[in-house]
Amino acid sequence: MLLLEEIFKSHKAQNSAHFNLRIHRGLGWFKKALELDQELDFKFISLWISFHAIYADDGDIILAPAKLHQFLETLCQKDLDQKINHIVWEKYNQPIRSLLDNSYVDQSFWDYRNQKISLESCQAALESQKKRIQDALQERNSVEILKMIFHRLYTLHHQLMQGGITYHSSLNHKSFEESCRILAVLLPVFICILLENAKALDLNKPFYPVVQVS
Repeated sequence: MLLLEEIFKSHKAQNSAHFNLRIHRGLGWFKKALELDQELDFKFISLWISFHAIYADDGDIILAPAKLHQFLETLCQKDLDQKINHIVWEKYNQPIRSLLDNSYVDQSFWDYRNQKISLESCQAALESQKKRIQDALQERNSVEILKMIFHRLYTLHHQLMQGGITYHSSLNHKSFEESCRILAVLLPVFICILLENAKALDLNKPFYPVVQVS
């Protein structure tokens, strides 16, 4: 049993049913992801579901950028032990930078490939992203780094779920490997921060609550 799961179970009685359901689902999918090291495609899916389980509520069928950004900002504000900073700037700095430098997980690249935007618009968007990354790195702005990480993870997730990636593709191996490493280390920290701040971060009820079917 995960230490995080033990902490969760020891505090369940103090938390709302909605909060407990969110954490229970998140931990369940996270534990499954830990068994899938040889199946990075499915590991990524399980990690992504785990994240959505702890984040999305009854107003979030689609990942709304503004609400996601607020969630990430709140987690950073409540992270008094600087666990997120340690991941972003020390322990996982290299895979994070590599993912941020990967234009193939930037939606602008695919919008251009699908003729939704011009080459000039694509180049401008990529340059803008590059500057945002440079500024965030220079300022050690963890919130901005997280926002850009999840922007790329969302693109990779959408590509995968729309059948835009071959199973076990060697072309996407590095993207999945880095994404899984980053998500696998961030998710337990996110859950830990939620548990430490259960009253303040008890979000709205899940869009899909437990329903008894007769």
